[in-house]
Amino acid sequence: MKSGYTLPVFACASAIAALQHLKHQSAISEVEVDLINPVAQVKIPIEQVAKLTPHSALAITRSDPGDNLDLTRNTPIWAMVELTQGQGIEIIGGEGIGQKADQQAAIYAYAQQLIQTNLERLLEPHEALRITLILPEGRQLAKRTSNEAFGVVEGLSLLGTSGIAHPLSAPDQLELFRAELQEKARRFDTLVFCIGENGLDLAAKMGIERDRTLKTANWIGSLLVEAGMQRVKSILLFGYHGKLIKLAGGIFHTHHHVADARQEILTAHAAKVGVSTSDLQSIFTSSTAEDGLTYLRTLGKEIAVYDSIAAAIETRAEEYIYTHSEASVEIGVILFDRSRQVLRQSRKAEKLLESVREL
Repeated sequence: MKSGYTLPVFACASAIAALQHLKHQSAISEVEVDLINPVAQVKIPIEQVAKLTPHSALAITRSDPGDNLDLTRNTPIWAMVELTQGQGIEIIGGEGIGQKADQQAAIYAYAQQLIQTNLERLLEPHEALRITLILPEGRQLAKRTSNEAFGVVEGLSLLGTSGIAHPLSAPDQLELFRAELQEKARRFDTLVFCIGENGLDLAAKMGIERDRTLKTANWIGSLLVEAGMQRVKSILLFGYHGKLIKLAGGIFHTHHHVADARQEILTAHAAKVGVSTSDLQSIFTSSTAEDGLTYLRTLGKEIAVYDSIAAAIETRAEEYIYTHSEASVEIGVILFDRSRQVLRQSRKAEKLLESVREL
């Protein structure tokens, strides 16, 4: 299986090529990008580059995620750079780059760091740079993603914590996740499981030690059992409520092709805390778990319902681990919503959170 690179890497490569062409007006077929994470220098092919004005240029790359099942494969990524007076680098989201709920471009920390680090090296002390990133197909591709569930609209996110795009849908990737877990289990008694990049990004912003976090993708059940077998003492489950809610129903492979009972589980817990029958019907017929949460908020019942769900996730996960590994592992749960705000955290999670934050 061949790994590729994440979207931020290609955006950065386009920006490097555009600036190099603007300064030296030479033909460019590839550029070198410092990935930062992991520590590596890689060469990225450049499809086209052109000078637009005496102070601006445009370059184009195409996404190559390797053998990952990624809908952005071969999508063009443009970067327009403009040299200005002053200091610093301004990064702007153009067409096809999504917008977050706060109206800011969905260009997250790793992408910002990657571009700033690589482009600063090419500037003179008196030069400043404005970079506009463009995904011509981004708006259309975003309709096939879960971006809107996380409050990102009108395009794709430049999200991720690494420059490498691993083939997450391949069985071999599970073995890589297991190997990473085994290595971390030798170093830490408490680990933090995040299903995807949104969880990893938010966990980092909350000050959780990066070395303790583990991306599980949809194989959360297999990795919970592996943690039990490796004698991990406690796990903080950190994720989007629309994914982790499945664990409350005993579903431990979270891909929607395997099972999807989110509305049923949400409705059951709403009934458990006394929501009326008519309101239960509205929750059950909600299009998404996020819509169900929105409805619960109008009732003022979201705290009671999600406290119940978090407790069920903890109990089910602890029982699942014990059944398959005969190990007792303490589980804490933190759930966030589509605006990437913490929705609920259990009492166990509060205790575990203090132990996994960076000093």
